[in-house]
Amino acid sequence: MATTVTAKGGTVRPWVLLSYRLPREPSTPRIAVWRKLERLGVARIGDGLVGLPDGNRTREQLEWVAEEITDAAGTATIWMATPGNRAQHQVISESMSAARAAEYRQIIAEAKAAAGTADDLARTQRRLRTALRSVQRRDYFPPPEREQAKIAVAGITTSSTTTAATT
Repeated sequence: MATTVTAKGGTVRPWVLLSYRLPREPSTPRIAVWRKLERLGVARIGDGLVGLPDGNRTREQLEWVAEEITDAAGTATIWMATPGNRAQHQVISESMSAARAAEYRQIIAEAKAAAGTADDLARTQRRLRTALRSVQRRDYFPPPEREQAKIAVAGITTSSTTTAATT
């Protein structure tokens, strides 16, 4: 695991950054890279600059994306960096947390909607568990909605068991 460093205003974690540029045409590689970066849950720091908290897994993931970019005739560079102060780190981490919170709220809403129906609850729960795991993999700064989503998805089984018992 990466060590933290002291910056102006407090201790912050280092980040792994990917600076990249892809040709406009063909657009397929650009779209594929954009989708992969979205699945990773990167922080968009600037045009062609994304970052993730440093760690072996995140560094390797961005290295794979960088390789894909160069294979598509683009340029990519991996950087290690630390925000200049705690406030900058907090802005980036809070924006990433807010993005994940929105995804968790969507899962919570779907779980609540499913609990009130007689549809195939087992299939719905499997789908929502998969969605939950997907969000958790890119959740580097967990918001409170994470636990709420876990409870909501687990509650589908409870409500389906309760419904089955009462019918």
